[in-house]
Amino acid sequence: MNVAIGCARLGLATKLVTSYADDSNGLLVESHLQSNAVSVIRGSSARTSTATATLGTDGAATYTFDIGWDLNGASLPAMATARMSAHVHTGSIAAVLSPGGQATLELVKAARDNATISYDPNCRPAISHDVAETRKEVELFVAVSDVVKASDEDLVWLYPHRSPEESLAAWLELGPSLTALTRGAAGPVIITRRGRLKLRAKPVSVADTVGAGDSFMAALIAGLSQLQALGAGGRPRLQTLPIKDLEVLAVYANRAAAITCSRHGANPPSAAELGTLSRRDAGQGCVAHES
Repeated sequence: MNVAIGCARLGLATKLVTSYADDSNGLLVESHLQSNAVSVIRGSSARTSTATATLGTDGAATYTFDIGWDLNGASLPAMATARMSAHVHTGSIAAVLSPGGQATLELVKAARDNATISYDPNCRPAISHDVAETRKEVELFVAVSDVVKASDEDLVWLYPHRSPEESLAAWLELGPSLTALTRGAAGPVIITRRGRLKLRAKPVSVADTVGAGDSFMAALIAGLSQLQALGAGGRPRLQTLPIKDLEVLAVYANRAAAITCSRHGANPPSAAELGTLSRRDAGQGCVAHES
């Protein structure tokens, strides 16, 4: 939902495939989606799932979950929409929690002929207790994606035997055209077959970090849209993005995350706040290597 709202606020027509009940929490979710112009394809649910965030002294959040995930009643319209879309994003609990996880993978596979695919594992060890099994599930989604974003925490948990950047490079070999790593205050890394870019982070006054990764992901999608690198027709462009385009894309997505960190809750920026991709952002604290 956070990625869907982030994309909608940045001007992309967005639909969310989800599941919730007609209870008080479900009505809150529905109101929030409607107020952010996100259309919904909704499966039925006995009760609305919840995630309770607890903030530490540094603003970082830990979560406890009460979640069920099933596309019951929504599979056919979700499949039809996926096949007609220019871009499909998924990740986190939707990709690993049964029975909805397998249905989500089938949606992504069905969309590939017309759509580019992005994926963010956004791992939740409180739900995914078996790291080896989760690693297999994650790699299935990585292999069918064009763009993959992960946090350093995700990759350390999934692959404790190697560095996050080594894991990011290994994912690139599975099939994506672009892999991105968020490292909090250390700044993001983007790797493609044409080069590698590291962006030095700028200081920000942190209210909390809730939704920062989702804001980065939404801005990454919106930025790629501005570069005409989404959809089946944009896939060749995505596969050959020059390093200068990666620089402005990294700055754009990192700025979105910083804005979200500067205020409480998952509150991604609007297009008016974030602006558009700008060539003037190239070279701002970037270390880039083009092959």
